[in-house]
Amino acid sequence: MSARVLVADDSSTMRKIIIRSLQAVGVPDAVEAADGNEAVSLFQPGKFDMVLTDWNMPGKSGLEVIQNIRSQDPSVPIIMITTEAEKGRVLQAIQAGVSDYLVKPFTADTLREKLEKHGCG
Repeated sequence: MSARVLVADDSSTMRKIIIRSLQAVGVPDAVEAADGNEAVSLFQPGKFDMVLTDWNMPGKSGLEVIQNIRSQDPSVPIIMITTEAEKGRVLQAIQAGVSDYLVKPFTADTLREKLEKHGCG
């Protein structure tokens, strides 16, 4: 069974990069959300094996996405995709229930490591 991943990022270019990276590491099944509101509306407990979310998005921020998903599903791995400048805010994300984070730009290998670490590799 391949992992089902929800990818939330308001940049279509970034979503393409993430999805290409997922495909490169053997995860063909990703669902795209163009912003935080869409991510929350698409998420259902048991439907996804992992959530990858950007921090800065219109509608709901990545932090609000994490809080919302955590209220529905306490165990799904959630990885925050962030820039170096946002690293100081990682503590907020951890308190909200994030499982891990990826700093942009990242490689397919780094993504693979995170997937394997959280049981999706």
